[in-house]
Amino acid sequence: MKVTPMQVFHKGAAILGQALIAAALLASATSLVHAADATEPYDPTITKQMWSFAGPFGKFDQAQLQRGYKVYKEVCSNCHSMKFVSFRNLSQAGGPGFSEDQVKALAATAQVQDGPNDQGEMFMRPGKPSDRFPSPFANPEAAKAANNGAVPPDMSLLAKARSAEKVFPNWIYNALLQYQEYGPDYIYSLMNSYGPEDSKVCDTGYYNTAYIGSKPCFAMPKPLSDGLVTYDDGSPETVQQYSRDVASFLMWAAEPKLEERKETGFKVFIFLIVFSCLLYFTKRRVWSSVAH
Repeated sequence: MKVTPMQVFHKGAAILGQALIAAALLASATSLVHAADATEPYDPTITKQMWSFAGPFGKFDQAQLQRGYKVYKEVCSNCHSMKFVSFRNLSQAGGPGFSEDQVKALAATAQVQDGPNDQGEMFMRPGKPSDRFPSPFANPEAAKAANNGAVPPDMSLLAKARSAEKVFPNWIYNALLQYQEYGPDYIYSLMNSYGPEDSKVCDTGYYNTAYIGSKPCFAMPKPLSDGLVTYDDGSPETVQQYSRDVASFLMWAAEPKLEERKETGFKVFIFLIVFSCLLYFTKRRVWSSVAH
């Protein structure tokens, strides 16, 4: 019996289809096994806050950003880097509002590695406004050695690294209400949700009911305490105030053009409304003498 090429093609397609079905069934069974073995994560408590930069017309509070920078500088920078932020950014529009002289003074307090010099050696020098915030550790290995094997995350984009759960209809509510502050809410909640140090829940880490994970055990010990940082403007020196200030500063670091983006968006929105009206009246004018 002579076999035509078309018959060979159909038979090969049937075998391939059977193989794909078998693979899909195997993958489905495997996923069911993994789902059955997975441990359901606990429900972390994230407290929503009122932020000056929230909403379509929100703006950063310069005084709060300056306080937040001080908290970062005196507390957070001992472990966390901000490799995408330069000292000169502190004086740019929409930011903390430091003057150029203040930025030069702040940069000079940091020691930055430079070189090589004429002898081919690297050397340390005072920072300049064009320098980025120096890292507290020379390399990831040094960071691990100083933090029980964990590398503290860079804080440059930390406030944008977390997003609200986009489950229907939550993503609709977030879009309508312009809710984009889940990152600062999370940072604030973490700083204020440490539990008793003698908690039996955590074999390793520190009990924190805001931590997003399989259980409320956070690798970082409690970094803030009342009176830890001195404010010059008379603001309360409490963990709650420190948390709000540093969360705002980290939001600015993650999105320094936030105010410009919102202003541009509003202008575009007004333009589209005017443009739509012009199109409507133009259409009326062009087709007014044509019988419909």
